[in-house]
Amino acid sequence: MRVKINIRKSAAENANDYYERAKKAKHKVAGAEKALKKTRREIEKLKEKRDGFMEEYAEKTYKKNVKRKEMWHEKFRWFFSSDNFLVVGGKDATSNEVLIKKHTNPEDLVFHADVHGAPFFVIKNPDKKEIPEKTREESAQAAASYSKAWKSGVGSVNVYCITHEQVSKTAPSGEYLGKGAFMISGKRQWFRGVELKIGIGFKIENDEAEVIGGALDAVKKHSNYWIAIGVGGEKSAGLARKIKEKIIKDAKKDDEEKIKKAGTDEIQKWIPAGKGQVLRV
Repeated sequence: MRVKINIRKSAAENANDYYERAKKAKHKVAGAEKALKKTRREIEKLKEKRDGFMEEYAEKTYKKNVKRKEMWHEKFRWFFSSDNFLVVGGKDATSNEVLIKKHTNPEDLVFHADVHGAPFFVIKNPDKKEIPEKTREESAQAAASYSKAWKSGVGSVNVYCITHEQVSKTAPSGEYLGKGAFMISGKRQWFRGVELKIGIGFKIENDEAEVIGGALDAVKKHSNYWIAIGVGGEKSAGLARKIKEKIIKDAKKDDEEKIKKAGTDEIQKWIPAGKGQVLRV
């Protein structure tokens, strides 16, 4: 070890210089150790935050990627009536065909608007219960509203109800039934002058806001917030935004963020024929 000596100073002065340097160095070491401990604490906090963020990100990603298995009726239009009966409707000729051929049973009731090319709506009744008149009226309203009558701008149409056995794919001699078309026979229960009106609402459940749609009274029964729409000229994209904004405005503070997360496309799919208007009810 080499030690530099200032020859202009005495041995005591040189020793004092090294003593002062040692004191300063000791203070620097203590300060460095203190700074190091602080840095380590900050690193640990950052690690905890990182771990928490990664767990939250992984959970959100998992929920996003692992989708709930879709139920068969979710491929169609559907809603639960005020009396908790599942009501399912076709979207086009193909789904009309599938609904009647594959998913309609003898205990179910079938509804059809008296309009060419209208979709079928079916009240599912696996427990063979007496189907209340309210559920029948709601099914008739859905069948009317999702028919071509909505696009044509009329305010109401007639709807009939039949049993599964009254629906046949057998055409009269010399005639042909296209995809989604069926022959109807026998007596029909009529619902005259059914108003074209649909409800769209948000059902708050498990910290999520689910968009539901269908017959107005059914939506009112099963949702926390709802809007009524009728025949109109406002396009579905703008109308969906308006519906969402109106519901957010009326929602409780705790529900606002949940509703904001819902996409307007989830609202648009319930708007018949891609157009409509908000109704005052």
